[in-house]
Amino acid sequence: MKELEEIFKVKIDSPVYFKRALTHPSYTKEKNLPYIENYERLEFLGDAVLKLAVSDILFKKFPDYQEGDLSKIRSIVVSDNTLFKIANEIGLCDLIILAHHEAKQGLAHIESVCACSFEAVLGAYYLDGKFEQIVSFLKKVLMPYIIDVDKNFEKFNAKALLQEYTQALTKETPVYSLISETGPDHNKTFTVAVSYSGKKISEGSGKTKKEAEQNAAYQACKILGVING
Repeated sequence: MKELEEIFKVKIDSPVYFKRALTHPSYTKEKNLPYIENYERLEFLGDAVLKLAVSDILFKKFPDYQEGDLSKIRSIVVSDNTLFKIANEIGLCDLIILAHHEAKQGLAHIESVCACSFEAVLGAYYLDGKFEQIVSFLKKVLMPYIIDVDKNFEKFNAKALLQEYTQALTKETPVYSLISETGPDHNKTFTVAVSYSGKKISEGSGKTKKEAEQNAAYQACKILGVING
């Protein structure tokens, strides 16, 4: 709990919520514990807390933006990919409690697991009566991502743009294939190629497969003239 308090800079009054927020379902299954002792219910709540908090931040940050623009930015900011990056940066992934086998396989640093636990912690803080403090924390850690997405939206939306482009031409969709993955389990780099109509267009790398695909699509969009750059 002390480590969580140091990470989020928010005091914890009800530790039971936070232990659940850090507990992966594999652990409760291994120990034959009740379902409510893992993070899944808190993740459900935390997802809503996150969207409300980010909506509040975006609404105040961009007073002239239309609802559609705000929704597009929010969808990227609250994605598993973004949450995974933040959870890794702040050291939250290292605190996740897993069953022995899953821990050995490095599941604590899998994108979906980190993102789920991150949301669960937000849900725990909400139940702990710390919503305003969590909004302040999220504003601090998410603002660089929000600014980046706002300035470079095409980069983050490249997969959708590429698919729209190829389907308009031939109704075919781009095909992504993993070329390589390097590095230790907790810090892998993935390289992905994107092909269209049987021909490779470009490659991209990232810390997750989704990020690598997005970067590959972005390069393809530039090559095909879908976006400038």
